[in-house]
Amino acid sequence: MEAGNPLAVTRVGVRSYELDSFGHLNHAVYLSYFEHARFDALASWGLPASAFAARDQAVHVVRVEIDYVSEAMMGQEMEILTRPDATRNSSFSLLQEARDPADPDRVFARARVVLVWIGPDRRPMRIPADARSALGLTE
Repeated sequence: MEAGNPLAVTRVGVRSYELDSFGHLNHAVYLSYFEHARFDALASWGLPASAFAARDQAVHVVRVEIDYVSEAMMGQEMEILTRPDATRNSSFSLLQEARDPADPDRVFARARVVLVWIGPDRRPMRIPADARSALGLTE
């Protein structure tokens, strides 16, 4: 992952019920791992779920692109790295990478997630200035 914007790291472990019939982590489970890590990352950058609720705002995922690089087996520990990537008026993207903490060169999957900032009227709105700052994003 490139340097620049804030980086958050979340650790997860592969559990038996997340395996597919081939004995490796099911591809769909990465969506859950990446979502969990996004909430952790937002909180670590000063944007916890409670802050969204207090503002009557939200962020909605509108696009996810995942590249699966190598398989993960039961018991495998992972680090999910999350970093802001780009911004537009009402949307921003995050880059995420699941990798082996014992071997940082071993990547399991990479994702790019596009999120839209949602206002009290449940419609897209301009990302607030304080949130842009917390995410290290500029116009």
